[in-house]
Amino acid sequence: MIVVSNRLPVDHDPSVEGGWRRSPGGLVAALEPVLQRTGGAWVGWPGTADLEIDPFELEGMSLVPVALSAEDVALYYEGFSNDTIWPLYHDVISPPAYHREWWEAYVRVNRRFAEAVASTAAEGAVVWVQDYQLQLVPRMLRELRPDLVIGYFHHIPFPAYGIYAQLPWRKQVLEGLLGADVIGFQRVQDAGNFATAVRRQLGFETKAGAIRVPEPDGAVRTAVAKAYPISIDADLYDELARRPEVQARAAEIRESLGNPKTILFGVDRLDYTKGIGHRLKAYGELLEDHRLDVEDVTLVQVASPSRERVAAYMQLRDEIELTVGRINGDHDTVGHTAIRYLHHSYPREEMVALYLAADVMLVTALRDGMNLVAKEYVASRVDGRGVLVLSEFTGAADEMSQAVKVNPHDIEGLKDAIMTAIEMSPSEQGRRMRALRRRVRDHDVADWSRRFLSDLDAVRATS
Repeated sequence: MIVVSNRLPVDHDPSVEGGWRRSPGGLVAALEPVLQRTGGAWVGWPGTADLEIDPFELEGMSLVPVALSAEDVALYYEGFSNDTIWPLYHDVISPPAYHREWWEAYVRVNRRFAEAVASTAAEGAVVWVQDYQLQLVPRMLRELRPDLVIGYFHHIPFPAYGIYAQLPWRKQVLEGLLGADVIGFQRVQDAGNFATAVRRQLGFETKAGAIRVPEPDGAVRTAVAKAYPISIDADLYDELARRPEVQARAAEIRESLGNPKTILFGVDRLDYTKGIGHRLKAYGELLEDHRLDVEDVTLVQVASPSRERVAAYMQLRDEIELTVGRINGDHDTVGHTAIRYLHHSYPREEMVALYLAADVMLVTALRDGMNLVAKEYVASRVDGRGVLVLSEFTGAADEMSQAVKVNPHDIEGLKDAIMTAIEMSPSEQGRRMRALRRRVRDHDVADWSRRFLSDLDAVRATS
């Protein structure tokens, strides 16, 4: 088996022994055991421009670096991937830009990835391509190595046809994805949007997730497009949350905030899709309306740095920090702050301590493929308490029916949802949290990878 993603599961760090450190994240946790068991390889960019490295072994995995130049990073990654595809697929919350030189770089880099896989894969190997940066790889790989079984998983939303149709290279992207035998999405709605685009743009027959794909030799192949909601390593978060030192750190966090009655918590990449501005607006109005008192409630907002060289993200950071400053200036007292704003990334243990310290988790994304933060919060609540306020526009909303659902564009509705969460009785919190924890535990990241790979194995068995 070979996994292909934009980034390798390790980061190049000359300061650590061996020069590499493992990347955090659920994808690595889900797929590393599979690769170790099968003796497979992971193909990806090592994360540093103009870094030429031969394939190497690390902790039981074969890693195959794909070199990208500084120009590749600027055009393929920061340009087409993150300033064209990302905003387009997130319902044009920010205007996408369409530049031919970005597209040409995207094609060029996708071909480089496909060639790296083709030269690495054994005869009849299973290849699993990950995410929107590599949408052309499946078709390119099928042309290079028709013996391979190819899967693709799309980690972000796939937009409705009226939005997708804006893309000048819409047919090429669909043809690229249809090179895969199994195409996975986060939500049933995303798989349906993809099938609609295939019918409208390519005229292929689609039925119940099966797409009939004509091949150049005249044969017709069936590709499967369906939902496989991704999840987390729930046992890991449960175990961390039970550690005495993590629980002590959670108590310390509450103490450092002045032991307010209620801690609201938001943690997001600093991204315009995450609805951070809507969340701050609703919270600020609750303080202005005197429905909340800064002596009783504090909002902790972690905003992890993201794509800091992209103009839209620089502007967003300025807007968020200006809003935080205004709300704090209007409502802070000597002993209490309205918003504790943290523009940092934190290790997993610290995040679990923050989840334990928080009474209410606010996930107000305007559009999200899944949002694993919501699941991490639930998995960490070993006390059976806490309330999840969850945007209905996240993939997690399809699964987590016991959350307090909200339309983040409806500021009055968001304010009411926050108050509902704050005022919820302990017994109601316990009832909801037990159901949420059961869902996350039963459908963890290992279950996700098993279901997807099982469908790929079925393809291999019939080919």
